[in-house]
Amino acid sequence: MRWEVVALIATGALVSFGCLVPNRYLPPLPNDKLLHFGAFALLMLLAGRFASDGGMLAAIAVLLLIAGWVIECLQNWVPGRAFSWPDLAANAAGIACAGLLSATLMDFF
Repeated sequence: MRWEVVALIATGALVSFGCLVPNRYLPPLPNDKLLHFGAFALLMLLAGRFASDGGMLAAIAVLLLIAGWVIECLQNWVPGRAFSWPDLAANAAGIACAGLLSATLMDFF
């Protein structure tokens, strides 16, 4: 299995776990939005390695945004968590920034 696949699956699992664990089990987080931005940017960079063109890269971005929305919706059933539009916006910003970087680097790799 390629390292990119393993890294993408492991990162996706860690992000999902981190977003769905009850608050009482988490340490205090100084900047939750920065964590959302970074996590989804990393997911986009890893997933973007599989894109062969800009259309596929855009499709990956949409799928990651949907995944972020689903995770936010699921948080309504997790103790101490709730759906957050600012979290979803941070996810989208991370996806967009990493998507632009991936599109720029696509020509070089």
